[in-house]
Amino acid sequence: MMGWGGGWGWGWFGIVHMLLWWFLLALGIVVLFKWLVAGGAHRHPREDRALAILRERYARGEVSKEEFDARKRDLEA
Repeated sequence: MMGWGGGWGWGWFGIVHMLLWWFLLALGIVVLFKWLVAGGAHRHPREDRALAILRERYARGEVSKEEFDARKRDLEA
């Protein structure tokens, strides 16, 4: 008589457990998606390095001020 639907034994615990499970699953999917979209953990150092190389080339006179500004905007976008 007090089987799956008739008792209060698992009632609130079951609901809380189910909600917690779905919340953690959704959170994991969001974190994974953000990590994949961001390119993993190695994206930002590469961008900084590219800007540093551009600055070095500008300092050596290899690129003009206009070209430097255009490429800098591209890298920061």
